[in-house]
Amino acid sequence: MAQGDAPFEMLDEKAIRAAELRRDPYDFAFVDQAMSPSLKEKVLADAPEIPYRGSYAMRQLDFGPSFDAVLNDLRSDRFRRLVENKLEMDLSGCPASIVMMGNTTGAYNEGYSHPDSKHKIVTVILGFSREWPYERGQFRILASNDREDCAFEFPPEFGKMVMFRVCDHSWHGFLPQKGKRMSLQLCYVDSDWYARREEWRHSVSALAKSNAISRKVLEWAPRRLF
Repeated sequence: MAQGDAPFEMLDEKAIRAAELRRDPYDFAFVDQAMSPSLKEKVLADAPEIPYRGSYAMRQLDFGPSFDAVLNDLRSDRFRRLVENKLEMDLSGCPASIVMMGNTTGAYNEGYSHPDSKHKIVTVILGFSREWPYERGQFRILASNDREDCAFEFPPEFGKMVMFRVCDHSWHGFLPQKGKRMSLQLCYVDSDWYARREEWRHSVSALAKSNAISRKVLEWAPRRLF
Protein backbone atom coordinates (compact mmCIF):
# COMPACT_ATOMS: atom_id res chain seq x y z
CA MET A 1 0.00 0.00 0.00
CA ALA A 2 1.13 3.57 -0.61
CA GLN A 3 2.95 5.20 2.25
CA GLY A 4 0.69 7.46 4.30
CA ASP A 5 -2.56 5.63 3.51
CA ALA A 6 -4.92 5.63 6.47
CA PRO A 7 -5.80 2.10 7.62
CA PHE A 8 -9.33 0.83 7.14
CA GLU A 9 -11.81 1.69 9.87
CA MET A 10 -14.26 -1.12 9.08
CA LEU A 11 -12.91 -3.50 6.44
CA ASP A 12 -10.59 -6.37 7.37
CA GLU A 13 -7.63 -5.80 5.08
CA LYS A 14 -5.86 -9.02 6.08
CA ALA A 15 -8.90 -11.15 5.22
CA ILE A 16 -9.40 -9.44 1.86
CA ARG A 17 -5.73 -9.75 0.99
CA ALA A 18 -5.75 -13.47 1.87
CA ALA A 19 -8.74 -14.34 -0.34
CA GLU A 20 -7.99 -16.85 -3.09
CA LEU A 21 -8.21 -15.69 -6.70
CA ARG A 22 -10.26 -18.28 -8.56
CA ARG A 23 -10.17 -18.55 -12.34
CA ASP A 24 -13.17 -20.79 -13.06
CA PRO A 25 -15.64 -19.91 -14.56
CA TYR A 26 -14.04 -16.42 -14.56
CA ASP A 27 -11.74 -14.42 -12.29
CA PHE A 28 -13.29 -13.88 -8.85
CA ALA A 29 -12.35 -13.84 -5.17
CA PHE A 30 -14.60 -14.51 -2.17
CA VAL A 31 -14.03 -13.14 1.34
CA ASP A 32 -16.05 -14.87 4.04
CA GLN A 33 -15.59 -12.05 6.57
CA ALA A 34 -14.53 -8.78 4.97
CA MET A 35 -15.65 -7.06 8.20
CA SER A 36 -15.31 -8.35 11.75
CA PRO A 37 -18.51 -9.91 13.17
CA SER A 38 -17.97 -7.66 16.20
CA LEU A 39 -18.97 -4.69 14.00
CA LYS A 40 -22.23 -6.22 12.84
CA GLU A 41 -24.68 -4.65 15.30
CA LYS A 42 -23.07 -1.21 15.14
CA VAL A 43 -23.00 -1.10 11.34
CA LEU A 44 -26.50 -2.53 10.84
CA ALA A 45 -27.92 -0.04 13.33
CA ASP A 46 -26.64 2.71 11.02
CA ALA A 47 -27.57 1.00 7.74
CA PRO A 48 -30.25 2.53 5.48
CA GLU A 49 -33.83 1.32 5.51
CA ILE A 50 -34.87 0.26 2.01
CA PRO A 51 -38.58 -0.61 1.85
CA TYR A 52 -38.85 -1.75 -1.77
CA ARG A 53 -37.07 -4.03 -4.19
CA GLY A 54 -34.32 -2.98 -6.56
CA SER A 55 -31.11 -0.99 -6.18
CA TYR A 56 -30.73 2.58 -4.95
CA ALA A 57 -27.94 5.13 -5.35
CA MET A 58 -26.37 6.00 -1.99
CA ARG A 59 -27.33 9.68 -2.23
CA GLN A 60 -31.00 8.60 -2.10
CA LEU A 61 -30.56 6.80 1.23
CA ASP A 62 -30.21 7.87 4.85
CA PHE A 63 -27.59 6.15 7.00
CA GLY A 64 -25.50 6.74 10.10
CA PRO A 65 -21.77 7.22 10.75
CA SER A 66 -20.77 3.56 11.13
CA PHE A 67 -22.26 2.65 7.77
CA ASP A 68 -20.72 5.77 6.27
CA ALA A 69 -17.32 4.58 7.54
CA VAL A 70 -17.77 1.35 5.54
CA LEU A 71 -18.49 3.43 2.43
CA ASN A 72 -15.38 5.53 3.04
CA ASP A 73 -13.26 2.36 3.21
CA LEU A 74 -14.79 1.06 -0.02
CA ARG A 75 -14.27 4.36 -1.85
CA SER A 76 -10.66 4.66 -0.75
CA ASP A 77 -7.57 4.28 -2.93
CA ARG A 78 -6.39 1.71 -0.42
CA PHE A 79 -9.33 -0.58 -1.23
CA ARG A 80 -8.96 0.04 -4.96
CA ARG A 81 -5.34 -1.12 -4.77
CA LEU A 82 -6.40 -4.24 -2.88
CA VAL A 83 -8.80 -5.06 -5.70
CA GLU A 84 -6.15 -4.31 -8.32
CA ASN A 85 -3.66 -6.62 -6.63
CA LYS A 86 -6.21 -9.38 -6.15
CA LEU A 87 -7.52 -9.36 -9.74
CA GLU A 88 -4.13 -8.48 -11.26
CA MET A 89 -5.29 -5.42 -13.16
CA ASP A 90 -5.01 -1.63 -13.27
CA LEU A 91 -8.05 0.37 -12.16
CA SER A 92 -6.49 3.82 -12.30
CA GLY A 93 -8.88 6.23 -13.97
CA CYS A 94 -11.86 3.98 -13.21
CA PRO A 95 -14.39 5.79 -10.98
CA ALA A 96 -16.42 3.82 -8.45
CA SER A 97 -20.21 3.62 -8.61
CA ILE A 98 -22.10 2.31 -5.55
CA VAL A 99 -25.72 1.18 -5.23
CA MET A 100 -27.55 -0.80 -2.56
CA MET A 101 -30.37 -3.33 -2.46
CA GLY A 102 -32.56 -3.87 0.60
CA ASN A 103 -35.36 -6.30 -0.28
CA THR A 104 -36.48 -8.90 -2.74
CA THR A 105 -40.10 -9.84 -3.43
CA GLY A 106 -39.58 -13.31 -4.87
CA ALA A 107 -40.79 -12.21 -8.32
CA TYR A 108 -39.52 -14.33 -11.20
CA ASN A 109 -37.55 -11.45 -12.76
CA GLU A 110 -35.32 -10.77 -9.74
CA GLY A 111 -31.78 -12.11 -9.80
CA TYR A 112 -31.84 -12.96 -13.50
CA SER A 113 -28.53 -14.16 -14.93
CA HIS A 114 -26.40 -11.39 -16.47
CA PRO A 115 -22.68 -10.69 -17.02
CA ASP A 116 -22.85 -6.92 -16.16
CA SER A 117 -22.53 -3.96 -18.50
CA LYS A 118 -19.50 -3.64 -20.77
CA HIS A 119 -18.86 -0.29 -19.04
CA LYS A 120 -18.18 -2.06 -15.74
CA ILE A 121 -14.59 -3.24 -15.22
CA VAL A 122 -14.85 -4.87 -11.79
CA THR A 123 -17.86 -5.60 -9.59
CA VAL A 124 -17.68 -5.97 -5.80
CA ILE A 125 -20.67 -7.28 -3.81
CA LEU A 126 -20.76 -6.88 -0.02
CA GLY A 127 -23.54 -8.46 2.08
CA PHE A 128 -25.36 -6.61 4.86
CA SER A 129 -28.27 -8.96 5.66
CA ARG A 130 -28.50 -9.74 9.36
CA GLU A 131 -29.24 -13.33 8.37
CA TRP A 132 -30.32 -15.27 5.29
CA PRO A 133 -32.12 -18.44 6.42
CA TYR A 134 -33.26 -19.42 2.93
CA GLU A 135 -31.85 -21.96 0.51
CA ARG A 136 -32.81 -19.78 -2.45
CA GLY A 137 -31.67 -16.22 -3.02
CA GLN A 138 -27.96 -16.77 -2.40
CA PHE A 139 -25.62 -14.82 -4.69
CA ARG A 140 -24.42 -17.15 -7.44
CA ILE A 141 -21.35 -17.18 -9.64
CA LEU A 142 -22.67 -18.89 -12.76
CA ALA A 143 -20.98 -20.94 -15.46
CA SER A 144 -23.55 -19.86 -18.06
CA ASN A 145 -26.67 -17.72 -18.44
CA ASP A 146 -28.69 -20.43 -16.65
CA ARG A 147 -29.36 -19.50 -13.01
CA GLU A 148 -29.21 -23.18 -12.12
CA ASP A 149 -25.69 -23.55 -13.56
CA CYS A 150 -24.04 -22.56 -10.29
CA ALA A 151 -20.26 -22.66 -9.82
CA PHE A 152 -20.20 -20.96 -6.40
CA GLU A 153 -22.75 -19.35 -4.10
CA PHE A 154 -22.94 -17.60 -0.75
CA PRO A 155 -25.67 -15.95 1.36
CA PRO A 156 -25.85 -12.13 1.26
CA GLU A 157 -25.04 -11.92 4.98
CA PHE A 158 -23.10 -9.25 6.81
CA GLY A 159 -19.43 -9.04 5.79
CA LYS A 160 -19.47 -11.60 2.98
CA MET A 161 -17.80 -10.16 -0.11
CA VAL A 162 -17.13 -11.23 -3.66
CA MET A 163 -15.19 -9.32 -6.32
CA PHE A 164 -14.92 -10.31 -9.96
CA ARG A 165 -13.52 -9.12 -13.25
CA VAL A 166 -16.36 -8.25 -15.62
CA CYS A 167 -16.20 -10.00 -19.00
CA ASP A 168 -18.59 -11.33 -21.60
CA HIS A 169 -19.14 -14.53 -19.56
CA SER A 170 -19.10 -13.18 -15.97
CA TRP A 171 -22.63 -14.53 -15.44
CA HIS A 172 -24.10 -14.09 -11.98
CA GLY A 173 -27.50 -13.83 -10.29
CA PHE A 174 -29.70 -15.52 -7.70
CA LEU A 175 -32.86 -17.57 -7.50
CA PRO A 176 -35.98 -15.56 -6.58
CA GLN A 177 -36.68 -15.46 -2.85
CA LYS A 178 -38.71 -12.99 -0.82
CA GLY A 179 -36.75 -11.52 2.06
CA LYS A 180 -34.81 -8.63 3.55
CA ARG A 181 -31.85 -8.99 1.23
CA MET A 182 -29.37 -6.22 1.99
CA SER A 183 -26.29 -6.01 -0.19
CA LEU A 184 -24.10 -3.30 -1.62
CA GLN A 185 -22.65 -3.28 -5.12
CA LEU A 186 -19.53 -1.29 -5.93
CA CYS A 187 -18.48 -1.19 -9.58
CA TYR A 188 -15.35 0.32 -11.04
CA VAL A 189 -16.55 1.74 -14.36
CA ASP A 190 -14.90 3.09 -17.48
CA SER A 191 -15.95 6.76 -17.21
CA ASP A 192 -17.43 9.46 -15.02
CA TRP A 193 -20.21 9.70 -17.62
CA TYR A 194 -21.29 6.12 -16.98
CA ALA A 195 -21.11 6.59 -13.18
CA ARG A 196 -23.41 9.63 -13.47
CA ARG A 197 -25.74 7.73 -15.81
CA GLU A 198 -26.06 4.88 -13.31
CA GLU A 199 -26.90 7.30 -10.51
CA TRP A 200 -29.54 8.98 -12.69
CA ARG A 201 -31.00 5.61 -13.73
CA HIS A 202 -31.35 4.41 -10.15
CA SER A 203 -32.81 7.78 -9.11
CA VAL A 204 -35.55 7.47 -11.76
CA SER A 205 -36.19 3.87 -10.73
CA ALA A 206 -36.47 4.87 -7.06
CA LEU A 207 -39.00 7.57 -7.95
CA ALA A 208 -41.09 5.00 -9.83
CA LYS A 209 -40.93 2.60 -6.89
CA SER A 210 -42.32 5.28 -4.57
CA ASN A 211 -45.64 5.04 -6.46
CA ALA A 212 -47.76 1.94 -5.76
CA ILE A 213 -48.99 1.47 -9.34
CA SER A 214 -45.64 1.88 -11.08
CA ARG A 215 -44.02 -0.24 -8.34
CA LYS A 216 -46.34 -3.12 -9.25
CA VAL A 217 -45.46 -2.77 -12.94
CA LEU A 218 -41.75 -2.86 -12.12
CA GLU A 219 -42.20 -5.99 -10.01
CA TRP A 220 -43.45 -8.07 -12.93
CA ALA A 221 -41.97 -6.47 -16.02
CA PRO A 222 -38.96 -8.19 -17.66
CA ARG A 223 -35.81 -6.82 -15.99
CA ARG A 224 -33.99 -6.25 -19.28
CA LEU A 225 -36.46 -3.46 -20.13
CA PHE A 226 -34.95 -1.42 -17.29
